[in-house]
Amino acid sequence: MLETRLDTARIRAARHVIDPVFLDTPLYRCEALEPGLGCAVSVKLETANPVRSFKARGTEVIASRLADEGPRAAVCASAGNLGQALAWSGRGRGLDVTVVASRFAPEVKLDRIRALDARLELVDGDFDTARERAVAIARHDGIRLVEDSLDIETCEGAATIGLELVNTAPSFDAVLIALGGGAMATGVGHVLKALAPGVEVICVQPLGAPAMTHSWRQRRVVTTDSTDTIADGVAGRRPIPEVLDDLLLVADDAVLVRESSIIAGMRMLLDHAGLVVEPSAALGVAAILEDRDRFAGRHVVTVVCGGNVDMNAYHRWIGAAPVRGS
Repeated sequence: MLETRLDTARIRAARHVIDPVFLDTPLYRCEALEPGLGCAVSVKLETANPVRSFKARGTEVIASRLADEGPRAAVCASAGNLGQALAWSGRGRGLDVTVVASRFAPEVKLDRIRALDARLELVDGDFDTARERAVAIARHDGIRLVEDSLDIETCEGAATIGLELVNTAPSFDAVLIALGGGAMATGVGHVLKALAPGVEVICVQPLGAPAMTHSWRQRRVVTTDSTDTIADGVAGRRPIPEVLDDLLLVADDAVLVRESSIIAGMRMLLDHAGLVVEPSAALGVAAILEDRDRFAGRHVVTVVCGGNVDMNAYHRWIGAAPVRGS
């Protein structure tokens, strides 16, 4: 295997600094999904933790190092999940955390960032606008800038998911990974290529936010002017060159899926698995729905990566009436 920025020994060591509440998340075969998808499906449930996403695996590594080495302050740009994770990890270690987010981010994510005692700054614009502001704050205040996917800790923290996958039995044929900035895809992909090279690593993005997939296909950074998807957690416009270099080494394929398929995937995860997920977490199911023949007769793992979703929007998408309290 050609070398990525990641290191398998460091990934193993990361498990010792990540709070165990984020480790060894449920992984189980979900037979109820299989008649509708036409293949064996296992779910890796990364929502069963205090921040409802995989992101804290990486922020735990970052926060532990900041607590030991300083500076004891950090800023990040976030679509919502990274901000919650950094706030959670920082609060437990006495760090001062600032999160910059779009004011159009789901309110549920913004509220939880505030509840975790982080300072929240909102900007007009999208995630990439927030990233620019976070860079400016870090430079002005002299604090640590946490950049998801660029910072190797975010990738190697996410890569601990891969360690858990390769230690399971029975084995599986392919893993479907939501693709945004690339931390989870490069992290899990690195481990699988190193320790289980026969497993196909398939990344999935929405058609409305295709920058990283186009970049992977063309083997160069491709940016877009805008995004148009309900999957806000993966809606970046400007891929990071170093992350793309890693992705080119570990991903076997990158596919794009329609919004209707994402919504259908969310509905299937609710109806057949009892899971309320955000759109990014349904990308794997959406990919199977759009290409059943490709996965027929295979055992596929899909990483359910986040469950922070505005419930009013969720009910609009899946067509279910919200439950009203008395």
